[in-house]
Amino acid sequence: MTPDAKNGARPSPRHVAFIMDGNGRWAQMRGRPRLLGHRAGARRVREIVEACPELGVEYCTIFAFSTENWKRTQAEVSGLMSLFRRYIQTEAQTLLEQGTRVRFIGDRLRLDKKLRGLMDMVEALTAHNTRCHLTIALNYGGRDEVARATKRLARDVADGKLDPDAIDDQTLPRYLDTHVLPDPDLVIRTSGEARISNFLLWQSAYSEYEFVDTLWPDFTRQHLEEILSRFGGRDRRFGGVRA
Repeated sequence: MTPDAKNGARPSPRHVAFIMDGNGRWAQMRGRPRLLGHRAGARRVREIVEACPELGVEYCTIFAFSTENWKRTQAEVSGLMSLFRRYIQTEAQTLLEQGTRVRFIGDRLRLDKKLRGLMDMVEALTAHNTRCHLTIALNYGGRDEVARATKRLARDVADGKLDPDAIDDQTLPRYLDTHVLPDPDLVIRTSGEARISNFLLWQSAYSEYEFVDTLWPDFTRQHLEEILSRFGGRDRRFGGVRA
């Protein structure tokens, strides 16, 4: 429970995750290349990350690139990878000064060496920050994450480090990429699509969802404030009932 909730105000979600959809369509509607939309979307990330701690959100997770996005054209994939490298290089100092801790989830092995090095750099640079926790899902897929976690769990069973009879629903989360993060309270998807697209499948079992028509480059702090206000009015029972 947040301090506001203790004082009788509507609580803010501790962890909000974003499926940042609509960048390409935003650009195409303006007759511009899709990559221009992705650049506009990256600028929007800065505004939303800055707003999160001010609105009581401690953890912010963004879906930047999925394991399925490799199916896009080579030009778009290359442009996105270049954008990710540029984003880390230009934003690292700002994120440090703002007190934001950066983490990455997803399979890093397919990413190029320079990008992996920049990811390691910004994670180490911001490791002691606590004001806001920004997690970037890069080459991430929920099914892929569970498969990788299951392999690690299976190895521990094979090595005698884990008793298979002791495995329960609290075991697998310790092997997920997000093992140091709380589950998201709220998942927001922009652009009018109403699907979760293989994002945080295990973690979002009891998350609240908001599907909004606004394209990500147009999604502002005001949109976020309105959604958080609606969240505060929801009755989250986690399968139980009120006495």
